[in-house]
Amino acid sequence: MSAFFIRRPILAIVISLITIIVGVVSLVFIPVSLFPNITPPEIVVSATDPGSDALTVEQSVATPIEQQISGVDKMNYMYSLNANTGQMKLRVNFDETSDPKTDQILTQMRQAQASAQLPPEVAAQGVSVQKSFAAPLMLIALRSPDGRYTSEFLTNYAYINLNDQLTRVPGISNVQVFGSGQYAIRIWIRPDQLARFNISVPEVIGAIQQQNTVNPVGQAGGEPAPPGQEFTYMAVARGSLVTPEQFGQIVVRESSAGATVRLEDIARLELGSQVYSTRARMNGQPSSIIALYQLPGTNSLAAAEGVRKLLTELKQRFPKGLEYVIALDTTQPVIAGIHEMIKTLLEALVLVALVVFLFLQSWRATLIPLLAVPVSLVGTFVFFPLLGFSINSLSLFGLVLAIGLVIDDAIVVVEAVERYIREGLSPRAATLKAMKEITSPVIGVALVLAAVFVPTALVPGITGRLYQQFAVTIAVSVLLSAFNALTLSPALCALLLRPRKPNRGPVTRFFGQFNRLFDWITERYVQTAAIFTRRTGLALVFLVLFGGIALLLGQKVPTSFLPDEDQGFFYINLQLPNAASIQRTDEICREVESILAQTPGVKFTTAIAGFSLLSGVQSSYSGFFFVTLNPWEERKKISEQYQVLKGRLNLKLITLSEGTVFAFSPPAIPGLGVAGGVSFVLEDRADRGTDYLARNVNTFLSSASQRPELARVTSTLLPSIPQVYLNVDRDKSLKQGVALKDVYNTLQTLVQRRP
Repeated sequence: MSAFFIRRPILAIVISLITIIVGVVSLVFIPVSLFPNITPPEIVVSATDPGSDALTVEQSVATPIEQQISGVDKMNYMYSLNANTGQMKLRVNFDETSDPKTDQILTQMRQAQASAQLPPEVAAQGVSVQKSFAAPLMLIALRSPDGRYTSEFLTNYAYINLNDQLTRVPGISNVQVFGSGQYAIRIWIRPDQLARFNISVPEVIGAIQQQNTVNPVGQAGGEPAPPGQEFTYMAVARGSLVTPEQFGQIVVRESSAGATVRLEDIARLELGSQVYSTRARMNGQPSSIIALYQLPGTNSLAAAEGVRKLLTELKQRFPKGLEYVIALDTTQPVIAGIHEMIKTLLEALVLVALVVFLFLQSWRATLIPLLAVPVSLVGTFVFFPLLGFSINSLSLFGLVLAIGLVIDDAIVVVEAVERYIREGLSPRAATLKAMKEITSPVIGVALVLAAVFVPTALVPGITGRLYQQFAVTIAVSVLLSAFNALTLSPALCALLLRPRKPNRGPVTRFFGQFNRLFDWITERYVQTAAIFTRRTGLALVFLVLFGGIALLLGQKVPTSFLPDEDQGFFYINLQLPNAASIQRTDEICREVESILAQTPGVKFTTAIAGFSLLSGVQSSYSGFFFVTLNPWEERKKISEQYQVLKGRLNLKLITLSEGTVFAFSPPAIPGLGVAGGVSFVLEDRADRGTDYLARNVNTFLSSASQRPELARVTSTLLPSIPQVYLNVDRDKSLKQGVALKDVYNTLQTLVQRRP
């Protein structure tokens, strides 16, 4: 094989050029990420039962859906979160080898089977089934620097002008807007006026439903028409009401005597928000926070770039005094990590070139390995699309390690050829003779190295998929290197190598001194090796000694799935006493914002009162912060380093006695949960009730908090939130001819009325 290419060097060079070209083309289309795509697909089923408490939502919404979805193909597990706001979020986790699109279709089919069992109010709100990660990819803050726009305006501008367009960006699965709710006509019923006119809440609701409708009329002069009809007109009538004044004119009751009671007579009407459950700020300024969630299986860098490009275009249509800020971009650590790996790769190539030149001491001999190495490295990218790999830190790290392996083959070929050239053979004859001797060893070494790394790719589970690309990248590059050592390197040796001529100069003198030093070190090494060769027992003693030291030190080194690294941002969770109002939560949020404003290294603080990313639901006693740090190159001081900054911040946050506040890191692998560390699900398989589960959760938390390995243990289960129980006398209600539904509608309307 080698002789064939030695006699046809142009063919060997063309094959190498084609390999590089195809590798470069593949490189353009390969997705880029921080880690391989190992996150198990997760489907989120969301529903809302207005006015219901968490237990009611669990029983009437979550349970029927869970019963139908249970056992869906390739499902790992599922769990639901139910809140007193009527929200239900069911997360269905699938095997990492499954297709997210198929998972979504199968889940939606199962969910549809539960539709008949759900309350009508839930069906009216709709049940969504989406592919989405738990944590957002980006946060966009809409703000008004001069304060001319209110939070309500900012939020509704985001809903009307940005929400739909951002959803259409490739790679974005879901858009969630935090802040004030969407515009809505708020009708605040006045109970005293209801009593005065003897009007019930169901009458008011019925009047609104009957008079706030879309009223199609039809066509005037449409076919069939009498002969001679010359015109056809579309007839229109007054449709849905849009202003408080129009709603105020709704007739609630009209007597035969001509007296009319309108909605404005018994209620206050205003243009408000649908919900008042969350408040959002960015760096202490009221804002509308737009959270963008990535579609699983897509390129996060391409999605983020698409969002940035779209925002640049939309900014041209922003009204004066309105601006946007990308408050959080989780792709920045990806870009920085890939940049550092490429930088390391280039540095390794330069160091390898210097070392090779130092030992081979000939630019011709050095040029051959330097030409062969890029072919092996770039050629590896040809196989990435075929294997479904991405350009990530592990695959690039594999290439960095592969540099030292792939260059060995070319050096072996060069050294073998030069030996026969020094014996007087011509470069071609020397190459032919050398390749007859080293072909088998080159192939054998390549197969042995591949056999070392390939089994790593066969490890099952997330860990195996994590290191699969690392191992296969090295194995493929080593095999390509062996192929180049049998094709390109011999051809280049026959073309470039020449007998060395005596030369004098500073470089020659430097090489002479280096060779003498290296020979002296080699001689000492040989003498030491001879001692251990003669005294095998002594060698075994040292082997056991160093092995024991390594084992002892290895046991003291902390272990983890992946290290907690500086990703340029972190999270803060705020938990107030159960049933605390949104006003109390907002006050504590402002105190946390004040602490963060005085913390060096913090660039953006995005605060959302009334929401927690840990639970994924809205509650008046929760708050959450997305804290973005200054770029890595700007944080040089010790106090601005990630772990130091986070540790000192937690010492300040723990002094807030009004609630539990703590900072924590995002997951090491984006999309794998919402926080670093371990998530644990405690199940009540005996179905003994919420109280039994709560007692065991508290026991577990108490025991786990005493473990030295665990820094903080929290739970999203809050079973003892204070509630007000209203006991409706059903018998008396039915005896008086009052429907129970009307009673509960009245309670729902009046309990939530504005004072």
